[in-house]
Amino acid sequence: MTAAIPQRFRNRRHAGALLGTMLRDSEAVDPLVLALPRGGVPVASEVARALNAPLDVLLVRKLGVPRQKELAFGAIAEGGVQVINRTVIAQQGLGDKRIQQITRRQQNELSRRARLFRGERPPEPIKGRTVFLIDDGLATGASMRAAIQALVYREPHEIVPAVPVAPSRTIAELRSQAQTGAGNAAGPPSTPVGQAVALLSPSPFWGVGAWYDDFRQVSDSEVIKVLAAHARPDGSPV
Repeated sequence: MTAAIPQRFRNRRHAGALLGTMLRDSEAVDPLVLALPRGGVPVASEVARALNAPLDVLLVRKLGVPRQKELAFGAIAEGGVQVINRTVIAQQGLGDKRIQQITRRQQNELSRRARLFRGERPPEPIKGRTVFLIDDGLATGASMRAAIQALVYREPHEIVPAVPVAPSRTIAELRSQAQTGAGNAAGPPSTPVGQAVALLSPSPFWGVGAWYDDFRQVSDSEVIKVLAAHARPDGSPV
């Protein structure tokens, strides 16, 4: 029986447990749960337990508008992927120099986290698998779109973006991407994106943190601890 969805979440683990319950009956092929660090990791941990699936991270960094913490004008991801929202850039009056500065800083942070979270361990294999992409919530969806683009060329069976909370417009855009695909002439004909999932799509939205009682920042040490708890004896995801 599906648990009732509350109007707020106690914390990320509470949200993850509810999300895992919703996703449990998915017809997944060799499922893999990928978290967008850092906030997505506690959520994804509960989803992985519910699905009895391995947990790994997909490293993505939001390109945030200065002095507006949750508003992104784009994102970068592993594999050299970059997604830019030209509408936000125009609205905020961001120049090329400022964009380059922010992008360079976030690229350095992405590289640091890759070394810290994985060490020498290679990323979990993607080809032929249903990949559940998990974050603690979406605002513009830039990070999730970057994550999808980073995955599609690794030939998953399907990509399922799933979060506890997101604006209805962002979920609609991801669902539209699922229907139309994100391929181009140089790449695959379409992105194998499944139905985007959000437990809550409130309006007005107010930002991801507004829908959690406890939305404290997730530390690097917490991410490492969660990944270790899901690892096999040889250190690989389980």
